[in-house]
Amino acid sequence: MYIKVKNRKVKLVEANTFWERLKGLKFVLGPLTYGVRFPNKKSANTNFLFEKIDVILTDSDEKILYLIECLGTEKKVRRKKNVSNIYFVPRETVKDLKVGDTLKLVVEKEDEERREELKNKKKSKKETE
Repeated sequence: MYIKVKNRKVKLVEANTFWERLKGLKFVLGPLTYGVRFPNKKSANTNFLFEKIDVILTDSDEKILYLIECLGTEKKVRRKKNVSNIYFVPRETVKDLKVGDTLKLVVEKEDEERREELKNKKKSKKETE
């Protein structure tokens, strides 16, 4: 999965499981070359990040509600109204975006298969309980 910003593609990793959400971009050394998408999340923090990032907050239709540039470590992204997804992306990514734009999200086939697999696991877990 990736987002298109002008002529640039930013690869995204979707954090669906508890461990993926907990880790996010924490303890990643070196320059960031990818971002993380947190679906169905309204707030976040940047504890244990080693570099500054840009944050994009969108609604369920991927319409950009808030943009935060150059967010440092040990900061919190507070709960905001109507936010459904949070994106942590490398610096200088949001400079070409505006509030109100729709984020161009390209989902690849492997990502779709992984989403389906996670949904099936949740269903089977509920049925066994």
